[in-house]
Amino acid sequence: MSRHAKYIIPILLLSLILLIGGFIAVPRVVGALPGEYRLRLARIPLMEALIEAGVTPLPAALPAPSIVVRQPRVSIPTLASPTSTATSEPTATQVSEQTSASPESVELSMTPTVIPSPTATATPRPLPKSARIEGLKIVPQGFNNCGPANLTINLNFYGEVTTQNEAAAILKPNREDRNVSPWQLSDYVNEHTTLRSTAHSGGDLEMVKRFVANGFPIVIEKGYEPTAKDGWLGHYFTIFGYDDEKQELYGMDTYLGPWDDSGRAESYETVEFYWQQFNYTFFVVYPPEQAKLVSNLLGSELLDPATMWQYTAQRAQAQIEKDPENAFAWFNLGTSLTRLGEMTGEAEFYENSAAAFDQARILGIPPRIVWYQFGVYTAYMKVGRYQDMLDLADSTLTTQGGRNVEETYLYKGHALALQGDALGAIEAYEQAIRLNENFYPAQWALDSITGG
Repeated sequence: MSRHAKYIIPILLLSLILLIGGFIAVPRVVGALPGEYRLRLARIPLMEALIEAGVTPLPAALPAPSIVVRQPRVSIPTLASPTSTATSEPTATQVSEQTSASPESVELSMTPTVIPSPTATATPRPLPKSARIEGLKIVPQGFNNCGPANLTINLNFYGEVTTQNEAAAILKPNREDRNVSPWQLSDYVNEHTTLRSTAHSGGDLEMVKRFVANGFPIVIEKGYEPTAKDGWLGHYFTIFGYDDEKQELYGMDTYLGPWDDSGRAESYETVEFYWQQFNYTFFVVYPPEQAKLVSNLLGSELLDPATMWQYTAQRAQAQIEKDPENAFAWFNLGTSLTRLGEMTGEAEFYENSAAAFDQARILGIPPRIVWYQFGVYTAYMKVGRYQDMLDLADSTLTTQGGRNVEETYLYKGHALALQGDALGAIEAYEQAIRLNENFYPAQWALDSITGG
């Protein structure tokens, strides 16, 4: 063997060992990086194959509920009396006056904003077979930034010039935050701009068309499956047009584009399918002087919170009767009954909502649904099922994405507090605030324990 060969062989072996070690170590190293950087690395040739599912790791299935009842009998209790409608838009401060800081009552309530009626009258235009709003400009979203990006599209449309980064600085100061709820987006508009906004559940295609025909873009919250590899996610979609003949809606998709402001076409059927997964939730931005017209477009059913949640509960129950295996319909029923329970304080609503959520989990609701919708935690809390709350929270916290949802820590804190673990609850609340310093429900809860 030559002298050179003696050195070359060890060097080759060492290089091979380092290469193998690199292939083994890369997924672990990448998995520890923030999601935004994992996504960027995945765009480099060969890197996506190395990190595999590390870009957006799919969480495991949600744990089974502690109480398993196949096909439970869930009823919608009758409201004792109609709930009076408020006459002004609640701000974050006003909500705080209605919500105790104790773990038993700090809940994220997406109560719809009730729109004040100016003296001038306004009548919606007759509904044409097609309509399109011109002038919207697409905003390609940053990482997990569809909420601020869609909000920015609407603010800019009305001349309230902003950027998604400016909105995100308040809405999600933690860039890794996986969720901004509709009520937070509406609060931002009402508290930081000259425009107004209102958020509701229970919308339908006819309502969407009414808004578009009268010149208002409307933002829906919906399920989203861009690729099988990404798995199920939540997403916002600004709708600005429709065509009955083609059975299509046109909107701004801040993730998929297109980026020339022409909009993306989605069939009525597709939008209905994915919109149901968020209980037909939406928000709309509008100039203050258009309040009466927006009120008329919404209709009395959605303006009154009690009526709205009763309606969405009945709608979900009708869908269950058609398809008992529809996990999203069961989940929507649970959400609506929970909201009715919050409004009335009646235990019967919570008992039925907990049973509906159990059925949704048994049927196989997407694990990431608890990144965006949190009524299941409230329902279990109100019926004393604190371990179920912890099981859901801990399951969510197994992935990096789930660890960046501040609401998860809020409800974990509630469960720990109600089990007598004050120190654990404080730690959970503090982590929620570290993720989002503007997340006031966690601050209220923390103050209730520490006396702050």
